[in-house]
Amino acid sequence: MTYKTIIIDDERYSREELAFLLSSYKEIEIIGEADSAETGLKIVAKDEPDIVFVDIEMTGLNGIEFAKITSQMKKPPIIIFATAFPNYALDAFNANATDYLLKPFEEKRLKETIDRIKSLTKQPIQPQTTLRLAVHVDERIIYIEPSSILYVSRNDRDTVIRTLKGEFISKHTLKELEEKLTGHHFFRTHKSFLVNTHQIIEVSTWSSSIYHVRLNGISEQIPLSRNYVKELRDILEM
Repeated sequence: MTYKTIIIDDERYSREELAFLLSSYKEIEIIGEADSAETGLKIVAKDEPDIVFVDIEMTGLNGIEFAKITSQMKKPPIIIFATAFPNYALDAFNANATDYLLKPFEEKRLKETIDRIKSLTKQPIQPQTTLRLAVHVDERIIYIEPSSILYVSRNDRDTVIRTLKGEFISKHTLKELEEKLTGHHFFRTHKSFLVNTHQIIEVSTWSSSIYHVRLNGISEQIPLSRNYVKELRDILEM
């Protein structure tokens, strides 16, 4: 799949730098650039891009206002904020941004953004309804239904499956369980946590950069990385 993309930034150097970094992704087709949000809106209305990378602090209409306007369009683009200011993160996600990139741009971080876009736009995989996870407890083997799992976590030594009945140690890595549970409503909230989205009852924030998730039946709070907030909200609010 090819994504039609535009870049909006009032600094020419920033536009050129981002365009250069994006040129290494064959799925990204840059169809236009703009030095203001007003000009960017005209391009969006005319060419209907799939993705817009937009700065926040610009003369005239700012990036947050731009995102709110495009979200009302018949075919709203995916919005990625690209800014030097970290303090707009909460406003950005409230404006339905998919990601928030900080300048100077890092290639690794940009790759995460592109991967997230591809993940959001790919066709859903049908769940394997017969899947059960086997865990060894003493001399027994217990089979766990995915729907009964609250979350899976990884500590220094073990991968832990948490259910309302207790914790179970798995021989699999967190990544392996993430692959096995594809299609069963699990979401990576943090590098060490995989959460059953059907068990989420609350997403809370302590500041613009610290988020937590609360689950049914337990009091502990699960960390939620700032970069995943928008994606999780999209899933929960469908």
